[in-house]
Amino acid sequence: MTGTADGFHRLYGAAPEGVWAAPGRVNLIGEHTDYNDGFALPFALPHRTEVAVARRPDRTLRLHSADVPSGVVTLPLDRLHPGRPPEGPESWAAYPAAVAWALLDAGRPVGGADLHIRSDVPTGAGLSSSAALEVATALALTDLYGIPLTRPELAALARRAENAYVGVPCGVMDQMASACATEGHALHLDTRTLERLHIPFDCAAAGLRLLVIDTRVKHALGDGAYARRLASCHGAAAALGLPALRDLPYEDLEPALARIEDPVRRRRVRHVVTENERVVRVEELLRAGRLRETGPLLTEGHASLREDYEVSCPELDLAVATANAAGAYGARMTGGGFGGSALALIDADAKAAVTLAVTQAFGAAGFEPPRVMAAAPAAGAERIL
Repeated sequence: MTGTADGFHRLYGAAPEGVWAAPGRVNLIGEHTDYNDGFALPFALPHRTEVAVARRPDRTLRLHSADVPSGVVTLPLDRLHPGRPPEGPESWAAYPAAVAWALLDAGRPVGGADLHIRSDVPTGAGLSSSAALEVATALALTDLYGIPLTRPELAALARRAENAYVGVPCGVMDQMASACATEGHALHLDTRTLERLHIPFDCAAAGLRLLVIDTRVKHALGDGAYARRLASCHGAAAALGLPALRDLPYEDLEPALARIEDPVRRRRVRHVVTENERVVRVEELLRAGRLRETGPLLTEGHASLREDYEVSCPELDLAVATANAAGAYGARMTGGGFGGSALALIDADAKAAVTLAVTQAFGAAGFEPPRVMAAAPAAGAERIL
């Protein structure tokens, strides 16, 4: 993807001061654990969002996306307020505006700016297009205005922007992956301490590929379903006398479940605790170079997300079942759910066969054809110009 700086020049009549980029992400395992202080294992995609930026002498944001036909969105910095983000065709502008608001709210001396944005991260596909936009914007503004933030601090600021300004109560995993990932590695993330470990994840060297199957069902996390699950988890932790569900050891799960009367809370707890355990087991296998053996854990994780967390959908279930039937070692939905994408771990030469099987299954079910691509761990956010 090129031409972001040229697009800025054509739009604003002058060159940008720089171009910054941040990637989308795939989460290998560890879903809905981040807002429970748990563990996750994401990696960055080569798909990324680029933001060309120049400072302004006034306190105005001018925002433009090459991917959305909404024109330039002009927002005075002093009129940015949580809970009142841009709506309709301009709703995308809520994310860079939220970053500017979060910086100001934290007492950081950010001023006005012109932004031009281009992205090849699929939106609504569960691949963190919003986090990529937030992190790229945050990196650009902090660089230009000389605001010294570490990468974890940058990710935390981007998360607060999405939580408080946009109104999505997400955890920090997406932003941390976009800000901190390294090429060729999955990112072990402890979402309580923000401890990070880079674990080699080289499918090609093992004769494997990891497919991303975008079901083209647009997911939306701001409609209340996500928030209800978060509240259920936090309520269950409080009822068990725990700071968070991360503090419930896997070996103590069954006795704890017997103490929870509400069946919905019981299912949510079971997913979070078993998912944390799956992260630990997958990491052990990756370190040992036993990548194929992670497959059953991926499929087990999908079953948990479908049955206990209830965030799957027919298209995701069909993608997982069909990929496994076509020879995948394992498959699962990735991201927050309610649509989006699935992963499938396959032999390197099986992409065409698995893609055909999934596409035919979608056609037979009357679903829109999926978009299938291979994914390998890429670098995190960076200045590119």
